[in-house]
Amino acid sequence: MDFMKLKIIIKEIITGRDKPISIAFDWLILALILYSVVTLTLETMPGWSVASKKFFNISEFVITGIFTLEYAARLFISGRKLVYARSFEGIVDLVAIAPFYFGLIFGGGVDLRAIRAFRLVRVLRLLKLVRYNKAIRRVSRAFVIAREELVLYMILTLILLYLSATGIYYFERVAQPDVLKSIPHCLWWAVTTLTTVGYGDIYPVTVGGRFFTFVVLMIGLGVVAAPAGIIASAFSQARKEEK
Repeated sequence: MDFMKLKIIIKEIITGRDKPISIAFDWLILALILYSVVTLTLETMPGWSVASKKFFNISEFVITGIFTLEYAARLFISGRKLVYARSFEGIVDLVAIAPFYFGLIFGGGVDLRAIRAFRLVRVLRLLKLVRYNKAIRRVSRAFVIAREELVLYMILTLILLYLSATGIYYFERVAQPDVLKSIPHCLWWAVTTLTTVGYGDIYPVTVGGRFFTFVVLMIGLGVVAAPAGIIASAFSQARKEEK
């Protein structure tokens, strides 16, 4: 079998729409994704026997191997490999398998198998959600329209976080030297306050610190509301473009 014929066959299996073998492939991937997410959830429960843990490890090894082959196959059939690798689906596919290999090489690591749930987007057509393609394109277009504003918003938010942490440090460092002993230690307070979450684990005790917290909270109301307004405006523009 020549190279091009093999590529065509693999492409039909992976990207075909109505062929039985392509539908079966999509259902297989869907089942493996769901199985992986379920086993990840079950693994966190205490009390499993050694044999059960061994079974989880072996099944994870097999599933990661299958997903690795699928990722390699998608790169193989892609006419523009870098475009696929940098796309949302390509990044999710890679992140879903990379931690396993990092763990084998370096030991430990962060378990990111839950990210595989995002891969369900690819097989939504199996659940008869193709009719929502137009809405999906609209959402994608809205984020493209708003990307510059969102990037600027994120930069400003990071600056506000730093200024908030710096401000509370100078107000509270003498009164709470063990809790707010440095600007990095104050960043958690800045995050919870600026996002108006306010866990209450760290709070100001000085008059100046409390007044500063009030100011940060007022700013935080705008920080929380701003992205919603930006995205809503982008959605409105995306709808107008469709019409």
